[in-house]
Amino acid sequence: MMKIIIVLAMLAMANAACDNACSGHGTCGQHGVCKCYDNWGLGLSHDSGDCSERICPFEFAWVDAPDSKGYHHKYAECAAKGICNRESGECECFPGYEGKGCQRTACPNDCSGHGQCAYIANLEYPDTEHDDDKKDDGTILAHQVGLTGGKTFTYHMWDNMKTRGCVCDPQYGDVDCSKRMCPYGNDVMDIRQDASLAPRHQTQTITLTSPDRLDPLGSPTYTLSGFSGQTFALTFTSKLNETFTTIPIVLQDEAADTNEHINFHDMLMDIERALENLPNRVIDDVQVNGIRLDASGAQNTVNTALLSRSIRFNVTFTGDMVQGAQNLLQVETTQCLDGCTPKITGLNLVPGSQTNWVVEDSFTDSTDYNSFECGRRGKCDYGTGTCTCFAGYTGVNCNTITALV
Repeated sequence: MMKIIIVLAMLAMANAACDNACSGHGTCGQHGVCKCYDNWGLGLSHDSGDCSERICPFEFAWVDAPDSKGYHHKYAECAAKGICNRESGECECFPGYEGKGCQRTACPNDCSGHGQCAYIANLEYPDTEHDDDKKDDGTILAHQVGLTGGKTFTYHMWDNMKTRGCVCDPQYGDVDCSKRMCPYGNDVMDIRQDASLAPRHQTQTITLTSPDRLDPLGSPTYTLSGFSGQTFALTFTSKLNETFTTIPIVLQDEAADTNEHINFHDMLMDIERALENLPNRVIDDVQVNGIRLDASGAQNTVNTALLSRSIRFNVTFTGDMVQGAQNLLQVETTQCLDGCTPKITGLNLVPGSQTNWVVEDSFTDSTDYNSFECGRRGKCDYGTGTCTCFAGYTGVNCNTITALV
């Protein structure tokens, strides 16, 4: 009995030796040192004391001092961008940061209700005239293959899922999407360097190349005739970031039809009408022409679909509302049927095909027109999205002269 009493007394003394009995959030170890449970500690040491304070989440630090090996952005409490509330175990983030461990940036003004907050790894970059002239490594590329949707980049830096920015809704802009965008137009007083030459409009070239097929002898053969009657669509993005998709366009290139050449011309006219009939006259005038290409990439002068592998058509923006450089047209080739719009079959593969359809989209001719907010002849009211034109100019984008001085 005496031995039992002595053991119990020693245990009581050992427990009493730990400060505050480890606050009920740890176990008392040797030499009166607490071993705290997970997420409990004291002060900046976190792993000892009386285990009376909560520990906040750790994330990659936004800013820290490198160690002896040069490593930085190590794990830090509240990502070094917030103060830990030791009572609740939650981070009180500094302005501009949010999340359970202040691990991500906050979008300014929550994008003002006119946009979405996206991580930098998911952000697209805007189209410019030379985006399609180079690969990611900087080497020149005549055409960028397979363009569908907005163009993105591969981002693998340490903040790929930390830094965020606003992706504004159509007709809204600025870093917080708070401003209503105004119409763009040509500066009518901008003088071309050589007025004796005919003005140039931007021309975009789209090439549709059919898949490889094997004939009964196993040799590759190319033909467009098997795809006649299938439908695709084109998507146009305006300068105000509005996205419009055409009605279905029928691929007409049937070799068995005696009016094959007429059908091909009709398809080009269908493309032109489909673009000009987009809502709000976003494209007020456009011209479309095209040719067939054989397997070598040369023009098929025979105009026979059985000898053609590709269709190439040029889209020239000639309207007053689409002067200057425009975003690249996007070719919609994915099947879109029940409950989907526009209802298209897509450019489906035929039995025995070896590769997918190849879509090439690029600029073939730049323009000597320009495109400025309010035509550079007015001031934008970012509250209403309308232009207040300077004296002597009028129109929705101030590119109509009313007086000459």
